[in-house]
Amino acid sequence: MNIKQILGVAGISLISAVAGIWGYGKYMESKQALFESQNASYPVNYASFLDSSNRNHLSPGDIDFTAAAMAATPATVHIKTLTKAREIERGEDSYNPFDDFFGPFGGIFGNPGRGGRMVQPEQRASGSGAFITKDGYIVTNNHVVQGADNVTVTTAEKKTYTAKVVGTDPSTDLAVLKIDGNNFPHLVMGNSDDVKLGQWVLAIGYPLGLDVTVTAGIVSAMGRSININQRNMQGKAAAIESFIQTDAAVNSGNSGGPLVNTSGQLVGVNSALASPTGTYAGYSYAIPVNLVKKAVNDMIKYGVVQRGYLGISYGDVGSFSDAQKKELKIENFNTGLYVSGVSKDGAAERAGLKKGDIITKVDGRTVRSSAELSSSIGSKQPGDKIVMEYIRAGKAYNTAATLQKQLGEVENEVAAATGAASLGATLKPVDNSTARKNGIRNGVQVSNLKDGVLRKAGVANGFIIISINNQPVRTPEDIDKVLQGSKNSYALINGVYADGDGYVYQYRLDLSGRDTE
Repeated sequence: MNIKQILGVAGISLISAVAGIWGYGKYMESKQALFESQNASYPVNYASFLDSSNRNHLSPGDIDFTAAAMAATPATVHIKTLTKAREIERGEDSYNPFDDFFGPFGGIFGNPGRGGRMVQPEQRASGSGAFITKDGYIVTNNHVVQGADNVTVTTAEKKTYTAKVVGTDPSTDLAVLKIDGNNFPHLVMGNSDDVKLGQWVLAIGYPLGLDVTVTAGIVSAMGRSININQRNMQGKAAAIESFIQTDAAVNSGNSGGPLVNTSGQLVGVNSALASPTGTYAGYSYAIPVNLVKKAVNDMIKYGVVQRGYLGISYGDVGSFSDAQKKELKIENFNTGLYVSGVSKDGAAERAGLKKGDIITKVDGRTVRSSAELSSSIGSKQPGDKIVMEYIRAGKAYNTAATLQKQLGEVENEVAAATGAASLGATLKPVDNSTARKNGIRNGVQVSNLKDGVLRKAGVANGFIIISINNQPVRTPEDIDKVLQGSKNSYALINGVYADGDGYVYQYRLDLSGRDTE
């Protein structure tokens, strides 16, 4: 190669390099502008990507979240918990489904009672919450506070209070706290039935050890089920999931914080995120506010959630294969809920539903998935009526069903006295044979149920109580000690049945005349 050729190649290379650097700089300039905050007075991070060409077509009102952020951040609180060192069953914290989303929260979601004994060290965790009344009631996630010995709340004004756990609901992953005081800034509850796909929402909380932070995104899906509550309930049928899915950035510490619309109204409570790493990777999930309203009202009034039951098993027609549809003779249906079973003397049977019916609407709203039906029923009380539209043999019918409690009752629970004697059953330590069969080392078995609080809570004969309020029990005297010494307003009972299915029950404790400080 001669000198002219060498110089020619070098010149072309230099020109290409300069052009590449200039083009890259222009490219990055436009990219960086998308993430620059125009107002540093409040921490807003845009979780969804806006192409610059589309951004120019949006009016300032479409992308200005200042009013909503200013309305919601004062009502958002930082929750810190302490769980004292205690002896637990080895494997009790072997799997916590919320660890996949928010990191460890005290090892309280594991399969209870499996394996040997071990000492769980003192644990500290934190999350978020929101005032829902001016007199100090706060909504958060159950997994933030469950099993905690001490709960503190720090407000936006940097004042710290000791909080009392009023009630928890593992089925929906909700909890209510109470602090002393008045005139707290609180959120107005919106209507999650009005939330639409593509709607802007803000997620607010205290993520990653930071101060209050606001992130924005759009609603990506409604009625989403990710089976996280079902895993936590260890197969209990009462687990309810019908999440609002958004692309607002949610990280560890956001758990329990509010999801608000652009008017600053509460439309959901952040509960989980989909991530292979435990940090934000694209989607987050919030409990819809209509489900929140019902749960928190019950917890404030009763200490536990009063849940209505329809008494059917069902499947999403849209998830059936062509072969399944042909076998069930429902080839012409693409949506709806196929009734695969009806409980004897349950609400559905009394309303006339039969196996093979296809439910298409509840209270005038189309139901396309099991999550939508469970959310609709989950917002109702025992004794409430729902109107269903269904298809039978090609014809459409309407019927009204009166929801029951799990055991067919319709009355609501009342607060129960504390102590083992109030449980209304014969209690005895589990024998070695039964313990080995169920893979547990301790427990108290229930028999001869009477009309006491265990029956009202839904417990059946043969249930083995492994722990109460996350404290292992081996004898009826242990149960009495835990209940008499409880400073919580509820009893959370973990255990298993002889078939190995794990269940969680709860009922309200009467703490009148007792020092709970």
